[in-house]
Amino acid sequence: MLRFVTKSIHAYLIDYPVAIILLVAPFVLKLGHSGPVAMWLSVITGVAALILPILTDHPTGLIKIIPYPIHLWIDRAVGVVFLAAVAVFGFTGIDAWYYGVLGVAVLLTTSVFNAPEQSISAHGAMGTHDAI
Repeated sequence: MLRFVTKSIHAYLIDYPVAIILLVAPFVLKLGHSGPVAMWLSVITGVAALILPILTDHPTGLIKIIPYPIHLWIDRAVGVVFLAAVAVFGFTGIDAWYYGVLGVAVLLTTSVFNAPEQSISAHGAMGTHDAI
């Protein structure tokens, strides 16, 4: 399996651009044909998506109080909420496509393509070997 989304890639190339997309796309795409929730769910999530990385313990975090694995679980929860919203709120047309595609993309990015954290033991990091 190709697992290429490292903590750094997530921090630098995903978090803030996705937050901006969540804030701007609903207006550009004119979401809301299925109801106002289709417009504002993305905007509210975009605001939260700007705050989450600031609070996360990763390269772009400023107040590093949320461990990165918890950040990933929050992202996954957003993906599930987006997919559920399509059915729960009866989104149709572009509204349904927007949340369906984003929900699947978030879940794939944070689960399937997410690279596992590399843990290095002190022994392995030192490059020492036991003498016989």
